[in-house]
Amino acid sequence: MAKCEVCGNDYEMSFEVHAAGAVHTFDSIECAAQRMAPICENCQCRILGHGLQADGQFYCCAHCARQKGVAELADHA
Repeated sequence: MAKCEVCGNDYEMSFEVHAAGAVHTFDSIECAAQRMAPICENCQCRILGHGLQADGQFYCCAHCARQKGVAELADHA
């Protein structure tokens, strides 16, 4: 068993996520999202789908990007 790095649960069905040269251990998708998902610069929601990025900043949607003065981004169709 391995401990989740977010909640500390020692769970027999924990899993590893390999990203950017690091290995992370989680017991649930919720904990993985809490640690790994970027946060929207405008509304601070976790971006779990196709977000947008401009100048190193992450946005959940084009509306949030516009709220921060980034006019050139458009939502995915």
